[in-house]
Amino acid sequence: MDEDDYILKLNRIEQNIQELQRKKAQIISKLKILETEKEDLQNNYKLAKIRSSKNEPEWVNKKFDWSDEIFKVLKEKFKFDNFRQKQLAAVNSTLANKDVLLLMPTGGGKSLVYQLTAYISKGLTLVVSPLISLIDDQLRALKEIGIGAASINSNTSKDERKYVHNEMTNPGSEMKLLYVTPEWVAKSKQFMSYLQKCFDKNLLARIVIDEVHCCSTWGHDFRPDYNHLGLFKTMFVGVPIIGLTATATMNILVDIQKMLSLEDAVIITAPFNRPNLYYKVVSKPSEKSECLKLLSKWLSTKYKNKSGIIYTSTIKETEEICTDLRQYGLKVKFYHAQMERADRKTVHDRWMKNHYQVIIATIAFGMGIDKPDVRFVIHYSAPRSMEAFYQESGRAGRDGQSADCVLMFNLTDYIKTAAMSTNKTEERNAKSVLHYCMEQSRCRRALIAEHFEDTWRQTDCSKMCDHCLHRKSVSHYNITESLLDITKIIEVASSKEVKVTLNKLINAWFQSGNKEIRPPNLKLPKCPKQVGEHIIGYLISKEYFVIEKGYTLYTTLGYIQRGIKIVNKTTEVLMPYKYEINFPVSKTKEADSKIDDDVGDDVIEISDDTQGEPSGKKRKLDIH
Repeated sequence: MDEDDYILKLNRIEQNIQELQRKKAQIISKLKILETEKEDLQNNYKLAKIRSSKNEPEWVNKKFDWSDEIFKVLKEKFKFDNFRQKQLAAVNSTLANKDVLLLMPTGGGKSLVYQLTAYISKGLTLVVSPLISLIDDQLRALKEIGIGAASINSNTSKDERKYVHNEMTNPGSEMKLLYVTPEWVAKSKQFMSYLQKCFDKNLLARIVIDEVHCCSTWGHDFRPDYNHLGLFKTMFVGVPIIGLTATATMNILVDIQKMLSLEDAVIITAPFNRPNLYYKVVSKPSEKSECLKLLSKWLSTKYKNKSGIIYTSTIKETEEICTDLRQYGLKVKFYHAQMERADRKTVHDRWMKNHYQVIIATIAFGMGIDKPDVRFVIHYSAPRSMEAFYQESGRAGRDGQSADCVLMFNLTDYIKTAAMSTNKTEERNAKSVLHYCMEQSRCRRALIAEHFEDTWRQTDCSKMCDHCLHRKSVSHYNITESLLDITKIIEVASSKEVKVTLNKLINAWFQSGNKEIRPPNLKLPKCPKQVGEHIIGYLISKEYFVIEKGYTLYTTLGYIQRGIKIVNKTTEVLMPYKYEINFPVSKTKEADSKIDDDVGDDVIEISDDTQGEPSGKKRKLDIH
C-alpha cells in the first residue's frame, strides 16, 4: 500500500468518525429533548394527580379506633372543643401511618396536628424545624401544657445531649417530641446513630418536617441542609413522615414529593384565604424622609397603641428606620440575624409583652412568630416572593380579628431585588411580586389564590382589599408610543456605552438632568413622573424590558434593557397603528370610609382630558 492509499484510507476513516460524531451529537440532543419532555410529562401527571386528589373526606367522615381519644385529648390537653379546618384529616392520616403533606395558612394550627398525635402515640416523634428560636417557643408552649419535649442543637450542653440520647432509646421515656434543626441531621453522625437505635427498638413513631418548602429549589426559602432529609425514607422504612408548610405552589409540592420520596403522601390543603386580613398596596415615596413621615403618621394615628411588624430588606435599613422613627417618640425596636441570640430573645419577649409597639425586622423575624394581636404588617420594601409576602403578612390577625397587610412599593425596590437575584427562581419570584403590585383592579386575594393555584370565589374578599373596597373602573390606553420613546433612549445609551438606570431613564424621558442619552426630537410626556415610572414598571412586568445586572466594587446595580418581546422587532413594526400595548388605568368609582389614610395610594391619576373615559375603552394615552 503506497502513501496515497494510506492517506485516502485515513481520510475516509476521518470522514466516518466525523459523520458518527455528528450523528452522536444529534442523538444526544434528541435524548435531552426527550428527557425534558419525559420530566415535564411526569411533573404534569403529578400536578394533575394532586389537583384531582379527593381523598380528604375518608379521613374526616370515617370513625377510627383512636377517634374518641383524639377528641378527648384535644379538649382536655389542648383546650379546644373542635378541630380547625383540615386538622382532623391530617391527624387521622398520620395515625393511620400514611405520609402527609399539609398545606395550611400561617396561624392555621399545623403544630397541633403533630403534637397531639405525638402525645397519644407510643414512642418518639422527631421534629425537624429550621430555627432554634422557633424550637424554643414550641418547647415553652409544650411545657405549659405538660407534654414532654426536648431539643438538641449547637447550644445544647454535653450532659443535656447525653440525657436526650438515653431517652431516645428508653421505652418508658416521657419525652414525646424531640426537636432538631436540619443542620444537626446533616452534621451529627452521633445523633443519627442514636436515631437509628431508636428506630431499631421500634420507638420512632413519626418524623415531622416543618417548613418543608425549604426542601425545594423552586421555593422562596431554599436551604441546602434540607436536602439531607431525603435519607429518612430509606433509613426508617415504615415510619410515617409529615411535611408542613404555609407556602407551597403545586410545582413546589411536586419537588418536595420527589426530594423526600413522598410520592404516595396524602396531600391536605387548607384554603389560603385569611378573611380577616385586609390587603393593600401603596406607592412608596421616593424620598426616605417622606416614607418616615408616612410610617410615623400610621403608627401614631391609625395604628396607635396597636402591635405590628415592619419588614425591611436589609439589616442596615432596620437599624436606620428604627433610629429615625424613635425621633417621632415611637416605641419601636429593630431585629435581625446579626444580633446576639440573647438580644434577639429580649427584643422578642418585650414586643410580646407590648413594651415595644413595633418590631422593625428583616426576614430573620419570621417563622414561628405567634403573637395573636398583631394588627398590622407593613412591608417597607417589596418581599422576595409571593410566598414570602403571604407568610410574612400572615403573622397579622392570628386572633381572628381584622388586621392590615400593607405593601409599600416603588419600582426602584423591585429593580434592586431583581439585580440581587442569583438564579432564575429568584428572578421569577421577584417578578411575581411586581405583577401583584402593578395590577390595577383585580382583587388582591384573587391574585394570591391564583399564584398558589387555589380555588377562588369572588365573595371570598368582602371588600377586604384595596381594589374591592374602592371599587374601580378600568380604562385601557395604548402606550406603544411610550414604548418607542423608552426604546429609543435605551438605544442611544447603548450606542454611547451608557448603562441605563431607572433614574437616568426617567430623566431622559421627562427631559431633565443630563442630555447625554436623550434622543433628538423626543416629545415631553404630559403625565407626572409617577405615571411614567408606573408605565415603565408595567412594561417590565410584561417583559418588554428586563433588568440587567451590573457590578461595582461595592454593590450590584440594576439596569434597564430591551426585553424579549421587542428585541427582534423593528421600529416600524412597533408603530401604534400596527401594534398595541394596553395599559390599564383605574379610577375610583366609589370611596369608602374604612381606610382614611390613602396617602400614597396606588390609583394612577391621568391628566384631566383623559377622565371620564368609559370603562374598558381603549385609546392612546395622552402623555405627549
